[in-house]
Amino acid sequence: MDSKLLEILVCPLCKGPLIKKSGKDELICAPCRLAYPIKEDIPVMLQQEARDIPVDEDIK
Repeated sequence: MDSKLLEILVCPLCKGPLIKKSGKDELICAPCRLAYPIKEDIPVMLQQEARDIPVDEDIK
């Protein structure tokens, strides 16, 4: 994923920053505890496509 794109993308719900974990095809919003998938190098920024991150999963 392009680093310039990651700099401008924000969570569509809270408008907070997103984190890209290495080795995962997801963009993570820590405050919302949502993981948005990246499919074919394109982030899918739809709430209904996001995965809820369980409280026991590390998000950093």
